[in-house]
Amino acid sequence: MRISPLLTWYFGKHVLISVLAILALLIGLILIGDTIELLRRAGNKPDATVGIVLQMATSRIPFMTEKVLPFAVLFGSMFSFWKLTGNQELVVTRAAGVSAWQFMLPPILCALILGSIQVGALNPLSSILLQKYETLEARYLQNNASVMNLSSSGLWLRQGTQDGQAVIFARSVSNQQGDQLDLRNVTIFRFEDADDFTMRVDAGRAVLEPGTWRFYDSWSFVPGQASTFAEEMMLPTNLTARKIQDSFASPETMSFWDLKPFITLLERAGFNATRHRIHFHSLLSRPLLLCAMVLIAAAFCLKFSRRRRASLVIGGGVATGFILYFCTDVISALGVSGGIPPILSAWAPAGISLLLGVTTLLHLEDG
Repeated sequence: MRISPLLTWYFGKHVLISVLAILALLIGLILIGDTIELLRRAGNKPDATVGIVLQMATSRIPFMTEKVLPFAVLFGSMFSFWKLTGNQELVVTRAAGVSAWQFMLPPILCALILGSIQVGALNPLSSILLQKYETLEARYLQNNASVMNLSSSGLWLRQGTQDGQAVIFARSVSNQQGDQLDLRNVTIFRFEDADDFTMRVDAGRAVLEPGTWRFYDSWSFVPGQASTFAEEMMLPTNLTARKIQDSFASPETMSFWDLKPFITLLERAGFNATRHRIHFHSLLSRPLLLCAMVLIAAAFCLKFSRRRRASLVIGGGVATGFILYFCTDVISALGVSGGIPPILSAWAPAGISLLLGVTTLLHLEDG
């Protein structure tokens, strides 16, 4: 029997409303907890007013929404299926000849839509606001003028060039505004291919402009030749102040649409892009993971739910959610450390969850 469009809309709306309600509840609890923690940290910071604290707490909402969305889909789907079964609506639907796979299609489509919205729209917004949060945190809670991290000796950068690589060392960052970066006491090491040293340049100042490094009061040293002085010299670059900042920040502060080009840039410059690659593929697998959450929720609530106590269903769902979260962190750590391929570590949680849900439903539905 083919499920009617009206019934499809009803099941999909019922699950979607439950998921959004659970998501709003979780975000509200997290917002209250974050606000209290930030108020505690800002207790001895006179510049961190209540308005700044609230601004910081709200800036983390999209990021935390991404984190708790799989749990919201799991718990919301469980509540919706449990309620529909308790009201005998799913029992009547299945008695009319509609299989579980047919009325599971609307919730799965809702999960796919939510996952696509997260990847395409929520993640870029989350990256922008998370960077704003880190900037405010560095300024008001950590007393740093810039969120760019420096080692005890200075700032090290590396970029690819037409004939090799260039390593740039600056002892201090004088200014960082928009797309411009002002460095002082700069040393540049030029390499042909990977490790064939060709030139050293010492400059009193370096300014990063769109597409170009400008070095002022520079001395150039080439092996076997006399040193030369230049008031100004230029070096083409594909680095920007934003990309340099992103290289120090976590991959979560980067938009999904910027990750792929940035991974290519990191690898061309010789950096390790494993964390960014894992994060990129984790975002790609998010719609699949949300579909798996729906299937796991159905496995708990569709079959024999009247014989089960509420505590058993709720406890099983909570335990499953935390086990999946723990396994995701472990598999991601293995990918970052090189224990397993990065793509496998990103797709494994979603794939395993989906196979687990499908297998359980096949056993319960088709025996």
